[in-house]
Amino acid sequence: MNAPIVSLKAPRSQRLKTATHQTHDALDKRIMAADIFASREHFAGFLRVQYRFHRDIEHLYADAALAALLPALAERARLLKIANDLSDLGHGVPEPVAPPATLGQGIWHSLGWLYVAEGSNLGGTVLFKMARDQLGLHRGFGAGHLAGHPEGAARHWRQFTQTLDSIAMDDLQEQQVIDGACQAFVTVRGYVEQELPRVADAQASSA
Repeated sequence: MNAPIVSLKAPRSQRLKTATHQTHDALDKRIMAADIFASREHFAGFLRVQYRFHRDIEHLYADAALAALLPALAERARLLKIANDLSDLGHGVPEPVAPPATLGQGIWHSLGWLYVAEGSNLGGTVLFKMARDQLGLHRGFGAGHLAGHPEGAARHWRQFTQTLDSIAMDDLQEQQVIDGACQAFVTVRGYVEQELPRVADAQASSA
Protein backbone atom coordinates (compact mmCIF):
# COMPACT_ATOMS: atom_id res chain seq x y z
CA MET A 1 0.00 0.00 0.00
CA ASN A 2 1.36 3.38 -0.95
CA ALA A 3 1.88 5.95 1.79
CA PRO A 4 -0.51 8.93 1.80
CA ILE A 5 0.68 11.82 -0.32
CA VAL A 6 1.17 14.81 1.96
CA SER A 7 1.82 18.23 0.44
CA LEU A 8 4.59 20.13 2.18
CA LYS A 9 2.77 23.34 1.22
CA ALA A 10 -0.23 22.43 3.38
CA PRO A 11 -0.30 23.49 7.04
CA ARG A 12 1.15 20.94 9.43
CA SER A 13 -2.26 20.08 10.87
CA GLN A 14 -3.51 19.28 7.37
CA ARG A 15 -0.47 17.11 6.65
CA LEU A 16 -1.13 15.30 9.93
CA LYS A 17 -4.76 14.76 8.99
CA THR A 18 -3.76 13.30 5.63
CA ALA A 19 -1.10 11.03 7.09
CA THR A 20 -3.52 9.54 9.65
CA HIS A 21 -6.68 9.50 7.54
CA GLN A 22 -6.91 5.75 6.86
CA THR A 23 -6.30 4.75 10.48
CA HIS A 24 -8.72 7.39 11.74
CA ASP A 25 -11.44 6.51 9.25
CA ALA A 26 -11.21 2.79 10.07
CA LEU A 27 -11.55 3.58 13.78
CA ASP A 28 -14.63 5.75 13.25
CA LYS A 29 -16.32 3.05 11.19
CA ARG A 30 -15.52 0.39 13.78
CA ILE A 31 -17.04 2.50 16.57
CA MET A 32 -20.22 3.08 14.62
CA ALA A 33 -20.40 -0.66 13.84
CA ALA A 34 -20.95 -1.16 17.57
CA ASP A 35 -24.17 0.89 17.39
CA ILE A 36 -23.23 2.93 20.45
CA PHE A 37 -26.54 4.80 20.43
CA ALA A 38 -28.69 1.67 20.51
CA SER A 39 -28.99 1.97 24.30
CA ARG A 40 -27.41 3.73 27.24
CA GLU A 41 -25.60 0.48 28.02
CA HIS A 42 -23.98 0.51 24.58
CA PHE A 43 -23.06 4.13 25.07
CA ALA A 44 -21.44 3.30 28.41
CA GLY A 45 -19.08 1.00 26.50
CA PHE A 46 -18.07 3.96 24.36
CA LEU A 47 -17.51 6.00 27.51
CA ARG A 48 -15.17 3.31 28.83
CA VAL A 49 -13.15 3.55 25.63
CA GLN A 50 -13.00 7.32 26.02
CA TYR A 51 -11.98 7.04 29.66
CA ARG A 52 -9.15 4.62 28.94
CA PHE A 53 -7.78 6.85 26.17
CA HIS A 54 -7.99 10.03 28.21
CA ARG A 55 -6.43 8.30 31.20
CA ASP A 56 -3.43 7.58 28.95
CA ILE A 57 -3.00 11.27 28.20
CA GLU A 58 -4.12 12.85 31.47
CA HIS A 59 -0.54 13.49 32.62
CA LEU A 60 0.25 15.34 29.38
CA TYR A 61 -2.06 18.19 30.36
CA ALA A 62 0.18 18.90 33.35
CA ASP A 63 3.44 18.67 31.38
CA ALA A 64 5.34 21.97 31.62
CA ALA A 65 7.10 21.58 28.26
CA LEU A 66 3.82 20.94 26.45
CA ALA A 67 2.09 23.76 28.32
CA ALA A 68 4.80 26.13 27.09
CA LEU A 69 3.83 25.24 23.52
CA LEU A 70 0.07 25.03 23.99
CA PRO A 71 -1.48 27.85 26.06
CA ALA A 72 -4.23 26.88 28.53
CA LEU A 73 -3.46 23.21 27.92
CA ALA A 74 -4.66 22.08 31.35
CA GLU A 75 -8.15 23.43 30.62
CA ARG A 76 -8.53 20.97 27.73
CA ALA A 77 -8.38 17.82 29.92
CA ARG A 78 -11.64 15.82 29.89
CA LEU A 79 -10.96 12.74 32.04
CA LEU A 80 -13.06 13.94 34.99
CA LYS A 81 -15.99 14.80 32.71
CA ILE A 82 -15.90 11.28 31.25
CA ALA A 83 -15.83 9.78 34.74
CA ASN A 84 -18.88 11.88 35.62
CA ASP A 85 -20.69 10.71 32.48
CA LEU A 86 -20.02 7.09 33.43
CA SER A 87 -21.28 7.75 36.96
CA ASP A 88 -24.45 9.31 35.58
CA LEU A 89 -25.16 6.05 33.75
CA GLY A 90 -24.44 3.95 36.83
CA HIS A 91 -20.96 2.80 35.84
CA GLY A 92 -17.60 3.06 37.54
CA VAL A 93 -14.39 3.83 35.69
CA PRO A 94 -12.48 0.89 34.18
CA GLU A 95 -9.50 -0.33 36.16
CA PRO A 96 -6.07 0.28 34.58
CA VAL A 97 -4.47 -2.88 33.21
CA ALA A 98 -1.17 -1.35 32.11
CA PRO A 99 0.78 1.90 32.48
CA PRO A 100 -0.28 4.67 30.09
CA ALA A 101 1.13 4.16 26.60
CA THR A 102 2.30 7.78 26.62
CA LEU A 103 4.71 7.39 29.54
CA GLY A 104 8.32 8.05 28.59
CA GLN A 105 7.51 9.43 25.17
CA GLY A 106 9.05 12.66 23.97
CA ILE A 107 7.27 15.95 23.45
CA TRP A 108 6.71 15.42 19.72
CA HIS A 109 5.03 12.04 20.11
CA SER A 110 2.92 13.56 22.88
CA LEU A 111 1.78 16.33 20.54
CA GLY A 112 0.48 13.64 18.21
CA TRP A 113 -1.60 12.11 21.01
CA LEU A 114 -3.00 15.52 21.92
CA TYR A 115 -3.87 16.14 18.27
CA VAL A 116 -6.03 13.00 18.36
CA ALA A 117 -7.66 14.07 21.63
CA GLU A 118 -8.48 17.53 20.33
CA GLY A 119 -9.82 16.13 17.07
CA SER A 120 -12.11 13.80 18.98
CA ASN A 121 -13.37 16.80 20.93
CA LEU A 122 -14.39 18.47 17.68
CA GLY A 123 -16.02 15.31 16.33
CA GLY A 124 -17.71 14.83 19.67
CA THR A 125 -20.17 17.61 18.91
CA VAL A 126 -21.85 15.35 16.34
CA LEU A 127 -21.93 12.46 18.82
CA PHE A 128 -23.34 14.80 21.44
CA LYS A 129 -26.36 15.57 19.26
CA MET A 130 -26.93 11.86 18.61
CA ALA A 131 -26.66 11.04 22.33
CA ARG A 132 -29.14 13.83 23.07
CA ASP A 133 -31.64 12.90 20.38
CA GLN A 134 -31.46 9.10 20.71
CA LEU A 135 -30.66 8.55 24.38
CA GLY A 136 -31.90 11.68 26.12
CA LEU A 137 -28.43 12.55 27.41
CA HIS A 138 -27.13 16.12 27.71
CA ARG A 139 -24.38 18.35 29.04
CA GLY A 140 -25.50 17.83 32.63
CA PHE A 141 -26.16 14.11 32.43
CA GLY A 142 -24.26 11.36 30.62
CA ALA A 143 -22.76 13.34 27.73
CA GLY A 144 -20.95 16.24 29.37
CA HIS A 145 -17.56 15.38 27.89
CA LEU A 146 -18.99 15.57 24.37
CA ALA A 147 -20.58 18.99 24.81
CA GLY A 148 -18.76 21.65 22.83
CA HIS A 149 -16.51 24.25 24.43
CA PRO A 150 -18.45 27.35 25.54
CA GLU A 151 -16.57 29.36 22.89
CA GLY A 152 -17.54 26.79 20.26
CA ALA A 153 -15.84 23.50 19.43
CA ALA A 154 -14.74 24.67 15.98
CA ARG A 155 -13.09 27.79 17.38
CA HIS A 156 -11.40 25.75 20.11
CA TRP A 157 -10.07 23.33 17.44
CA ARG A 158 -8.80 26.19 15.26
CA GLN A 159 -6.92 27.63 18.21
CA PHE A 160 -5.22 24.28 18.74
CA THR A 161 -4.34 23.67 15.08
CA GLN A 162 -3.09 27.22 14.56
CA THR A 163 -0.76 26.77 17.50
CA LEU A 164 0.33 23.34 16.25
CA ASP A 165 1.03 24.80 12.79
CA SER A 166 3.17 27.58 14.27
CA ILE A 167 5.48 25.42 16.41
CA ALA A 168 9.01 25.28 15.03
CA MET A 169 10.08 21.69 14.30
CA ASP A 170 12.16 19.86 11.73
CA ASP A 171 11.02 17.00 9.47
CA LEU A 172 12.08 14.32 11.95
CA GLN A 173 10.20 15.98 14.79
CA GLU A 174 7.10 16.33 12.63
CA GLN A 175 7.31 12.65 11.75
CA GLN A 176 7.35 11.89 15.47
CA VAL A 177 4.12 13.89 15.85
CA ILE A 178 2.59 11.78 13.06
CA ASP A 179 3.87 8.59 14.69
CA GLY A 180 2.36 9.65 18.02
CA ALA A 181 -1.01 10.33 16.42
CA CYS A 182 -0.99 6.97 14.65
CA GLN A 183 -0.09 5.23 17.89
CA ALA A 184 -2.98 7.00 19.62
CA PHE A 185 -5.48 5.85 16.99
CA VAL A 186 -4.18 2.27 17.18
CA THR A 187 -4.38 2.33 20.97
CA VAL A 188 -7.98 3.53 20.90
CA ARG A 189 -8.79 0.83 18.36
CA GLY A 190 -7.51 -1.74 20.85
CA TYR A 191 -9.77 -0.32 23.54
CA VAL A 192 -12.72 -0.42 21.14
CA GLU A 193 -12.13 -4.10 20.43
CA GLN A 194 -12.17 -4.81 24.16
CA GLU A 195 -15.12 -2.63 25.14
CA LEU A 196 -17.41 -2.48 22.10
CA PRO A 197 -18.51 -5.74 20.45
CA ARG A 198 -19.79 -5.43 16.92
CA VAL A 199 -23.58 -5.58 16.75
CA ALA A 200 -23.50 -8.75 14.63
CA ASP A 201 -21.11 -10.42 17.11
CA ALA A 202 -23.27 -9.46 20.09
CA GLN A 203 -26.40 -10.82 18.40
CA ALA A 204 -24.65 -14.09 17.52
CA SER A 205 -23.43 -14.61 21.08
CA SER A 206 -26.92 -14.09 22.51
CA ALA A 207 -28.64 -16.38 19.99
